[in-house]
Amino acid sequence: MSIYLRATLVVLIFIVVTGLIAIQFGNPNFVDRAIALELSFITLSVLLWRGYSKALYACIPIAILVIIGNSLAPPHVNLMMTFSKPLNAIVLIVGGYILQIALIYASLRAIINIRSNRMTTTT
Repeated sequence: MSIYLRATLVVLIFIVVTGLIAIQFGNPNFVDRAIALELSFITLSVLLWRGYSKALYACIPIAILVIIGNSLAPPHVNLMMTFSKPLNAIVLIVGGYILQIALIYASLRAIINIRSNRMTTTT
């Protein structure tokens, strides 16, 4: 397993842990969607751990959707701007932006690494 694949897996695990913490503080009306999103991250983690590198391609759009969704949700924006609930704001910023950006970066690097290894072995 390459270093970038491991990094992606570690970031996914951090996202899952952060998400499990965030669900407890979130709006109860959206628990079903939060659980579905958590299950998608868990599934991606398991697939990568088992060696299915194609899961890397799913990490990028899911992370982008999470970032866009957090940016377009007025309660999230208000929470991040006012820090009215500091713990919620920190969990949202870390899980919804920092770790998602890290997931995009690590996934892209892993994909590039896999492709470059294929190119060097075929030539």
